[in-house]
Amino acid sequence: MYRLVGVDGRPYDSATPGALGGHRRLRLYGRLDCPGAARWLARGHYARHRVFFADAATARAAGYRPCRVCRPDIVTVS
Repeated sequence: MYRLVGVDGRPYDSATPGALGGHRRLRLYGRLDCPGAARWLARGHYARHRVFFADAATARAAGYRPCRVCRPDIVTVS
């Protein structure tokens, strides 16, 4: 079971893992492979405030903004 944050900002249990991670206090979200988040996790300052979302629309509805480093709302086509 995975713990995700819903559109109302409250956590709920999900059978599927979150597609995006976020920071509860800073109210931002980004990709799970975001280099900015990885740096903060390595320093030990991020993990206790980490939350997960099913998608970007849910994160935005819950009041979170996209990360400026990984820009999860921008889809690149190759």
